[in-house]
Amino acid sequence: MRTNENLAPLYRSSIGFDRMFDLLDSSLRGSTPNNWPPYDIEKIDDDRYRISMAVAGFSADELSISAQPNLLIVSGEKRPHPAGDYLYRGIAHRPFVRRFELADYVEVSAANLADGLLIIDLRRALPEALKPRRVVIEVSPAGAGRQVEEQHKKAA
Repeated sequence: MRTNENLAPLYRSSIGFDRMFDLLDSSLRGSTPNNWPPYDIEKIDDDRYRISMAVAGFSADELSISAQPNLLIVSGEKRPHPAGDYLYRGIAHRPFVRRFELADYVEVSAANLADGLLIIDLRRALPEALKPRRVVIEVSPAGAGRQVEEQHKKAA
């Protein structure tokens, strides 16, 4: 049972979270789930992830991976096969497009197709300016702190 949730109160009291609220809003609206092709998302460690998609019957040249800022699009389209005399066709050859929302600074590091599985490795690559850094604490001689404090009072 779905209810219509209103995220307006969150928008009023939060700044800079627009993208996250848009994602929540779109997931709450709920679209018809597309379960094909099946996939897994695995967290390898704090900064590495892996998407495994079952794409049996697709070759590498029939698959496409497009990485955009905050979005990964995986698509596949089979080339037409000559019409055969099939008694039953149970293998899905329909085209697909699968979109994955990515967090900031997450990028594709590798993609591999083997044994009917498309493996996409992702990693979070924070810029050096955003990585935590250690701040060195300088030790001043005794009384130096009071001198600096007095200089600030005189300047004010």
